Amino acid sequence: MTTVSPAAVPLWRRALPHLLAIVFFVALASVYFSPIVFDHKTLAQHDVVQFNGGAHEAQVYREQTGKEALWTNSMFSGMPTYLISTHFTGDLSIYLHQLFTLNLPAVVANMFLALLCGYILFIALGVRPLIAVVGAVALGFTSYNLAILAAGHNTKSLALAYAPLVLGGLLVTFRRNKWLGAALFALGLAMNVRSNHLQITYYLMLLVAVFGIVELVAAVRENRLKDFFGRTALLLLAAALAVGVSFGRLYVTAEYSKYSNRGKSELKPLPAQPGQTAPSTDADGHDPDYAFHWSYGVGETITLLIPNYFGGASSGKLSETSATAKALEGLGVPPVQMRDYLQNMPTYWGNQPIVSGPVYVGAVVCLLFVLGLFVADRRTRTWLLVGTLLSIVLAWGKNFESFNLLMFNYFPGYNKFRSVSMALVIAQLAMPLLAVLALARVLRTRPAAVPAAGASTHPSLAALAAPQPLDSAETADVKRKLLYAVGITVGICVLAFVAGLGADFASPIDAQMQQQGFPVDAIRSDRASLMHADVLRSIVFILLAGGVLYFYLQRKLSVALAAGLIGVLTLVDLWSVDKRYLNDNNFQRETIAQQFQPSPADQQILQDKDLSYRVLNLAAGDPFSEANTSYFHKSIGGYHGAKLHRYLDLIERQISQNNLQVLNMLNTRYIIPQDPKLPVQRNPGALGNAWFVSKVEKAQSPDQEMAALSTLNPATTAVVDVTKFPLTKTDYNAAGSTITLTKYSPDELTYQAKAAQDGLAVFSEIYYADGWNAYIDGKLTPHLRANYVLRALPIPAGTHTVEFKIEPKEYAIGNTISLISSVLLIVALLGAIFYALKRRPAAVEEAQLVA
Repeated sequence: MTTVSPAAVPLWRRALPHLLAIVFFVALASVYFSPIVFDHKTLAQHDVVQFNGGAHEAQVYREQTGKEALWTNSMFSGMPTYLISTHFTGDLSIYLHQLFTLNLPAVVANMFLALLCGYILFIALGVRPLIAVVGAVALGFTSYNLAILAAGHNTKSLALAYAPLVLGGLLVTFRRNKWLGAALFALGLAMNVRSNHLQITYYLMLLVAVFGIVELVAAVRENRLKDFFGRTALLLLAAALAVGVSFGRLYVTAEYSKYSNRGKSELKPLPAQPGQTAPSTDADGHDPDYAFHWSYGVGETITLLIPNYFGGASSGKLSETSATAKALEGLGVPPVQMRDYLQNMPTYWGNQPIVSGPVYVGAVVCLLFVLGLFVADRRTRTWLLVGTLLSIVLAWGKNFESFNLLMFNYFPGYNKFRSVSMALVIAQLAMPLLAVLALARVLRTRPAAVPAAGASTHPSLAALAAPQPLDSAETADVKRKLLYAVGITVGICVLAFVAGLGADFASPIDAQMQQQGFPVDAIRSDRASLMHADVLRSIVFILLAGGVLYFYLQRKLSVALAAGLIGVLTLVDLWSVDKRYLNDNNFQRETIAQQFQPSPADQQILQDKDLSYRVLNLAAGDPFSEANTSYFHKSIGGYHGAKLHRYLDLIERQISQNNLQVLNMLNTRYIIPQDPKLPVQRNPGALGNAWFVSKVEKAQSPDQEMAALSTLNPATTAVVDVTKFPLTKTDYNAAGSTITLTKYSPDELTYQAKAAQDGLAVFSEIYYADGWNAYIDGKLTPHLRANYVLRALPIPAGTHTVEFKIEPKEYAIGNTISLISSVLLIVALLGAIFYALKRRPAAVEEAQLVA
């Protein structure tokens, strides 16, 4: 057998397989998103549209001034921009992100990044490039990745795309070279955290924690605790460096969470309505009912293997030969109208309120995952199996409350997150990882490399990934395990089919449709057909993939051909399902500006050139679940998952009760009526940007303060919680005193005040303790909170310039730490690259270098 030292092989020849893989990934992403790449369309993403509306004021301010607006008045009467659109200048990882994504168009870049990082994971584990490409496809094209892009969850997509780098660094640190592993771990975690989707990062760290527990148990058994703790300490340093890169964002987010609806409410719970349980508003975190609202059904877990078992997405397409089509034709529905109906049918019949598609990891991947449970070393399979099972149980949420309430109430930070069905991202990382390691184990055909100096002597990755010849006894053993894996996965499909025979295929929406005369029996028949078709589909892919591996073990196929066929099957399997949920119908030619065309009501309001006033848009349906209004106006409503808790209290207990006085104190000058035929209503009671009050009503608790708003006349009286803001004076003579807004920007407001006597001014701006400072004639002056949500300031007699500036110390401190950490990370990466290039691995077969 001819061998050659890698040092003797030209660098270009060693790099060629990786360059070809990158070109292939660019081509795959470009073809999938061809309407963007070739037709210059955009992906219609609901959440991105809402983001563009809510972030518009901050983005315009950045373009005009080059500075960051840390506050916006365009949503919920005012809130920090930390989770909306804030750039942290100390975070240099943006340049690494641009390098990783090759500056490809958004969304295309997300897909390419997922493929690239998956490829790096498997290459780092010693898997040959062709099999690493298969692994990248398995990770990148998991259906959830495409479904979230269709919905506009771009940050979630990026966090998931970078997750394989973290797992690669973790495994390399413990199983190969700790220094290279720690560098890769730091890079992956830094980029994952930078993506700014902490729930994905949290789930990723749960998978890392499971790995740590499995490794600790093994270290105890093998008497190598010193080595375990040494490598763990190195990873903790890498994690600290990674977190430091995003420290600015994390610091301000942590501070904001205290005041957001993910922190504690200061109010006592409202009395429960008949048949309802009062929400736990005093809890630190979400209410369990809210957090578990999106819980994966126990039976719905089968969609990991059979995508359409529960109908797919809430709104799916049916063919013109479907039972529904025939029923509509029988009812006399015109063909054109019927085709429109068939585009959006309620095919989903699971437990969740609305879904954009199932979490489908692929029939081929499921087969290889089960195979991995037989051929992987104990530690690897234990880690990934436990991680997968934990993922499934967490996703069940309310459907397995005995476990999930314990997690929710006692596991650190878990109650900060909602939509627990998202926990399945752990499975979609763990299952393809074990599947591809199993594939590498079956397709091993060359001698294992000698471990490099300083590498762990643990043989598990070498046994999984390093190619070795299979002798006849081992070949027979692998054949037997392959047949077990095929039998188990096909058997699960058959059992699922049998279980489905007793299903009623009923959805909660069916009752409403039946009242409207829709042929419900027909749609249920189509749901059954979708299930049966996909059961058969999964069986076919399992048998084809199993057949490829069996013929390889029979020496009928070469390694390259077997790996290529498994790759094609995996790609076809996942791609065809992905296209059900993100296809050409999801693209449009509209630009951002075209998405936000002002209505006649908007045009009328925009004629008002005053510096600042607010708008309540009732024509939008729920004004507190849309940010289109925020693109043009300073809105009472908005669209964001992390609102200020006090403002949410105000919405629930006052604004929703049609308290016009509360709208007045928020300076709601215009109300767009629900009926678009009615003209815009100008609210004559709007109190303006600021005013002097004559009286202060003392409250002894937040509940008293909120209750007082129900009868308060904010034009003359302010209510103040004196337990937090002690006031001795409660009566003022406001006659002859005026205060006017003279300059407006999102992060600085300037007023001219003329106070006939010492007085108390109330501002129609949202109080936020962490960041906003008040100045009178340039002198820092303490201000207070009034009317539960507003700012107030004692102003002495005379003429004064009053300024409010947002100056959070966390932003400045965080940027400094982020800059230092970014520089250290880049230095560490350059050192790791230099070290990797200078290493002299043991000789390997020449054929491997050109495979």
